[in-house]
Amino acid sequence: MKLDERSKELRRLVVNMIEVDRRGHIGPALSLIEILRVLYDSFLRIDSANPNWIDRDRFILSKGHGCLALYAILSDKGFFPKSELLGFCRPNSVLGGHPEIDRALGIEATTGALGHGLSMGVGMALAAKIRRQIHRVVVVMGDGEINEGSVWEAAMSASKHSLSNLTVFIDYNKLQSYGPTKEVLDLEPLVDKWESFGFQTEEVNGHDVEALTRLVQRLPLSKIKPTAIICHTIKGKGFPFAEGNAEWHHKSGLSPEDISSMYACLN
Repeated sequence: MKLDERSKELRRLVVNMIEVDRRGHIGPALSLIEILRVLYDSFLRIDSANPNWIDRDRFILSKGHGCLALYAILSDKGFFPKSELLGFCRPNSVLGGHPEIDRALGIEATTGALGHGLSMGVGMALAAKIRRQIHRVVVVMGDGEINEGSVWEAAMSASKHSLSNLTVFIDYNKLQSYGPTKEVLDLEPLVDKWESFGFQTEEVNGHDVEALTRLVQRLPLSKIKPTAIICHTIKGKGFPFAEGNAEWHHKSGLSPEDISSMYACLN
C-alpha cells in the first residue's frame, strides 16, 4: 500500500529525530505510524492547549520502544515544537528512548518495560467507569509484547469488569527484536485468543488509513465488552530495505548513506 503525503511527513519527522544521534528503534516505530495517525486525527478527544482536561481520552503506548512514532504525532498535534524532536535521546531532552509520563507533552504513562501498558489502561478504564467519567482509554501493544503473561491477566480483568471504554490495538508486524513471532512464540490463533478472553475483536490492515478510520468511527464495538483490534502491519514500513528486517528493530551508528536512503524513500 502506497503512503500518502501525511504518512510520509510523519516518517520524515522520525528520520529527523534519528539523524542527530544516528540511533533508535526505527522498525517498531514505522509499523505504528498509520495506527497513531488515525487515532489522533479521527478518534482521540485531546486538546494540546489543555493537556489536563479531565474528559480527555487516555492513550498509552505500551510498546514504548516505538516512541519515535508517538513523538512525531504529538509534535504534529502541537504538544511541543517540532524543534524539540531534534533533541531525541540527548542529555537534558524531554524525549527519551522510551516515553515518560508528562501530560504537558501528551504522554499519559511511562512505558517500555513491556507488558505493563494494558494493566495501566485497565486501571484507568475501571476508574473512569466507577466515577462515571466519559473518557475512553486506548492501549497500543506490540505483538512480541503480548508474550508477557501480565497482558493476559489484564485482559481477563478488563473482560470481568465489562470495560467497553477500553480499546486495545495490537501492532501485529509479526517480527520481534530477534526473529519472527511465529518462531519465538507463535501467537496464532490470535483473534480466537482475544475473543476467548472476552474481547470484541476485529482485524484490519494497519497501514490502510481509510479502513482504520472507518473502524475507529465504530468504536466501541460492544457496549458490554472491551475491544481488541489486530492491526496487520509491516515492520519498517516505508523503507524497503528495512521492511520485514529484524536488523532494523534498533539501529545504532547509522551512516550518512543510511539517512539519505531513508529520506529518498519519502520523496
